[in-house]
Amino acid sequence: MSLLSARQKDDLHKAVLDYLHANNFHKAYDAFKEETGLNPDPNAQYTGLLEKKWTSVIRLQKKILDLETRNTALQEEVSMTPAQRSSSQVDWLPRTPAKHVMAGHRSSITRVAFHPVFSLIASASEDTSIKIWDWETGEFERTLKSHTKSVSDVDFDSKGNFLVSCSLDLTLKLWDATNDYKMIRNFHGHDHSVSTARFLPGDDRIISASRDKTLRLWDVANGQCVKAIHGHSEWVRYAVPSDDGRLFASASDDHTARVWNAQNATSKAELRGHEKNVESVTFVPVASYKAISELVELGGPERLKAPGLLVVTTSRDKTIMLWDASTGQHLKTFTGHDDWVRCVVFHPNGKHMISASDDKTMKIWELSSGRCTKTIDAHDHFVTCIAWGRATTKGPTVNGAPERAEERRINVLATGSVDQMVKVWAP
Repeated sequence: MSLLSARQKDDLHKAVLDYLHANNFHKAYDAFKEETGLNPDPNAQYTGLLEKKWTSVIRLQKKILDLETRNTALQEEVSMTPAQRSSSQVDWLPRTPAKHVMAGHRSSITRVAFHPVFSLIASASEDTSIKIWDWETGEFERTLKSHTKSVSDVDFDSKGNFLVSCSLDLTLKLWDATNDYKMIRNFHGHDHSVSTARFLPGDDRIISASRDKTLRLWDVANGQCVKAIHGHSEWVRYAVPSDDGRLFASASDDHTARVWNAQNATSKAELRGHEKNVESVTFVPVASYKAISELVELGGPERLKAPGLLVVTTSRDKTIMLWDASTGQHLKTFTGHDDWVRCVVFHPNGKHMISASDDKTMKIWELSSGRCTKTIDAHDHFVTCIAWGRATTKGPTVNGAPERAEERRINVLATGSVDQMVKVWAP
């Protein structure tokens, strides 16, 4: 029994006759015409209809397959918890638009810092304040006021119990994050603007950098300066410790960066190669060594296990440079930005580095090739700072055993700008 109506069959027969005639199948055309008794009109609506229907069917089949694949992926994603969804996207990279745009500061944003446990982010600003936000919702939480000039840096300790800040008012301040962010300690000792304040691993010491050309180590418990470190000849813009705390690095307006032995505060290597002020220095995480080893020679496998092997510097000369932290050897220059490069972060997957620049963009760099693979128009003004989320989440279970699930850092990135906005980039 035919599924077609009499009219549909008639149209199909005419379309077949038209196809046979148009493609010079004369014998088949004559035989089919004789059997059906039809004499098609070459100007009728079914002219070329068979080819059109056939290509339409192929397109629809492809669309159906694509939709079925997408539907399966969405069903799997919906069945996951939010944390599982985030951790499953191991290779997620930021893209526009930002998930949240958080406004409230009255001047440029100088630094953003993630809480290591909760969905909170702290932003420092030239408006003399620090603001705490919920990055999951984009909602404002509170403002911290005590500094009398621009706040240049903020950093949470490893447990998220304390927040340290520093300012152009020459001070560092310690805030108790477990007690409504009460300001509990002042650190005095620098003779000029303080640029950076960071907790060292273990949380009992803080390192700071200043326009007075020094670095200082501070005792968190009593606020006393443990050591003043000299070496740079100009403003020290940035200081950061290695993951294991054995080293720290500094960047300066004297066009150099330095790597220091944390135990005795002696200079281990001087990184000289930038043509202008060095804005930041960042230790390359161990997870990125494998990709970078495809770009430059790093040595044997044992060497690739130790934190603090490599550092990256950013400069007002518009470049990013990769260095051997132990020898001071320059290994690679990344070029592509059109203005000052402020700082970088490394993707937890170990494959990418993301940079922030005064050209208003973020750039994503493939570490194995050194190429810029994506440029994101991030803000309406200079992008001054960038940070990757510190909290971790469990990935998919291994052989059904939750305790063997790999722990990964969450997928969230934050940027701050002279446009006074903090932006959160997340899946």
